[in-house]
Amino acid sequence: MARIGRHLVAAVALIVAGTLVAGCSGSDRSGALVEEDITAAVFDYDYLIPAGTADRIAAGEPVNILPAQLEVTIGEVIRIVNEDDEGHFVGIFYVGAGETVTQRFVAEGEFVGTCSVHPSGELTLNVSG
Repeated sequence: MARIGRHLVAAVALIVAGTLVAGCSGSDRSGALVEEDITAAVFDYDYLIPAGTADRIAAGEPVNILPAQLEVTIGEVIRIVNEDDEGHFVGIFYVGAGETVTQRFVAEGEFVGTCSVHPSGELTLNVSG
């Protein structure tokens, strides 16, 4: 039953994250915070969520994979690779099990969200021009 609850939470998170990203305004013409179709070979920020991370969290071990606050500049690219068997919230992003999220930042703003891979449980993303 707990697994079903986690999957339901993950599905809701995807909807909420999509709404947040689509609803953010900025200086670009689309009004979005991020550009999703990225073919970058080099990433300004590259994070790996290793296999076993959810088990470590469930065992009460603090994990510190990303910082609690990330300062980025428009045009920079972030990649988050999740090798775990469970999805994780990373600020405004949800990275499913075995998935990779790659985003280029295209608008200024401060965005705060849940972060399951930082002891504080929160990630603040500051995007500047």
